[in-house]
Amino acid sequence: MNIELILGIIFSVLAMIAIYAIKIKTNNPAYATLTALGLGIVIGLIFKENILFLDTIGKGYMSLVKMIVIPLVMISLINSILKLKNLETLKSIGVKTIGLLLGTTGIAGAIGVVVALSLNLGQGIGFEGAGDFVAREVPKFSQVFLDMLPSNPVSSMVEGKIIPIIIFSLFIAVALIIEDDRNNERVKIIKDFVVSTHYIINRITKMVLELLPYGVFALLAKAIAKNGVDTLMSLIWVIAAVYIACILQFLIVYIPIITGVAKKNPIKFFKAISPAQIVAFTSQSSYGTLPVLIKSLVERAGVSENVASFVSPIGASMGMNACGGLYPAIVAIFVANVFNIDLTIYSYVLIVLTTIIGSLGVAGVPGAATMSTTVVLATMGLPLEGMAIVMAVDPVIDMMRTMTNVTGAAVTALVVDETEKRKLEKNGNNNIKAA
Repeated sequence: MNIELILGIIFSVLAMIAIYAIKIKTNNPAYATLTALGLGIVIGLIFKENILFLDTIGKGYMSLVKMIVIPLVMISLINSILKLKNLETLKSIGVKTIGLLLGTTGIAGAIGVVVALSLNLGQGIGFEGAGDFVAREVPKFSQVFLDMLPSNPVSSMVEGKIIPIIIFSLFIAVALIIEDDRNNERVKIIKDFVVSTHYIINRITKMVLELLPYGVFALLAKAIAKNGVDTLMSLIWVIAAVYIACILQFLIVYIPIITGVAKKNPIKFFKAISPAQIVAFTSQSSYGTLPVLIKSLVERAGVSENVASFVSPIGASMGMNACGGLYPAIVAIFVANVFNIDLTIYSYVLIVLTTIIGSLGVAGVPGAATMSTTVVLATMGLPLEGMAIVMAVDPVIDMMRTMTNVTGAAVTALVVDETEKRKLEKNGNNNIKAA
């Protein structure tokens, strides 16, 4: 009889009970996840190979994550585009809003790649979590382009190809707007179905995320048991990389856009939206921050209510500079280094491109970054098991990520509002001259 194995099982069960107790007492999943982080490290270091049975629990949780990615991305994207209401909105502030959100997300992805490479994230870390993984060669751009096109959407769903599903969903959303503009009764049932399904998918996502602390405990305990304290040190550097990348996003992207395009004082603007930034940092939810963000933009930053009410929800469901851009890029570099997969300049370009496309369907709920990261890793052919380690410190990372997301949406609203005001002023002056 293996006494250590029995003790490993007993203490693992007790750890799960402790995590549940913390979760119930605090009513805060972040505290439960951090508790899971600590217990996973302790259990892994003490019992080593005698708690490898937790691998089944960890893999089970990852299967649930994979289960919700495609429906979440598909429905979230269609629902987000439907918020544009009609073709005129889509052509005017809609195109401007989406362009800014995706453009800044692409820059964020590039910043993430540079920071991860500068810090050599994941190098020298051995990971025995996907022994059957075989690195595949990154396909040529022509093949990537063809693979993006949804020749068979059903087949893409079965094979887990995310980007073709995003493009197919984009076609559905635009078609719905066109038909709704012509005869809203014709597509009312479909629109109602999308909205209702969006609520259901978000509920399923939250249900899966409720299990996150237990998945983190199992995955991290197993990783520590197999790979030792090197895994823990790598997590500290991942946290540092995300915070550095977010700060650079403020300095390199937001401040120049506010100063150069919106012609506003960035310090005054950040002060104006600071209530929303604080709520975002503490709640870790872009959707949960929406009321405060809209109020701050309108009452404190002088953005028109129409633009603030339109841009803010869009910014909470697509783009999302940190969750959709810099974080997936950082994790992709980390995972590639951990599994000793050589990436080229072309690979880095492909990562950035994928963050832009993948961020189209990111929902603004806690844990959404996991979904966008899954899209990038799947496209690059990188093992999702590597992401499982990083998920252990997600609550610490998500605070800064969410604040960056909300700030990006606020900057977009400011720019759209200012450019629309200038356009109206110019048209008004032209009308006066013509008269």
